[in-house]
Amino acid sequence: MTSETSHPGDLLVRVGAVVFLVGAVATIATVMPLLLGSDPLPTAAYLVSMLMGVGFAVAGAGVLRSIAAQRRQARSAGEG
Repeated sequence: MTSETSHPGDLLVRVGAVVFLVGAVATIATVMPLLLGSDPLPTAAYLVSMLMGVGFAVAGAGVLRSIAAQRRQARSAGEG
């Protein structure tokens, strides 16, 4: 364990990164048969490759949540 505390949005960024990586691997797996001239993979493989965009969106939501929390914290510190 590290001494760093968890901030709002950290979990979303981590989950988004994992989902993005799964989608990236699926994208590479779906492109390789096309480049090698073999039979293309089934449609399900192409659907899994769309997880890249989903992961990017989830990570982006985590970043926006972190930004919002930091702004709220700065406003409350400025008022007090």
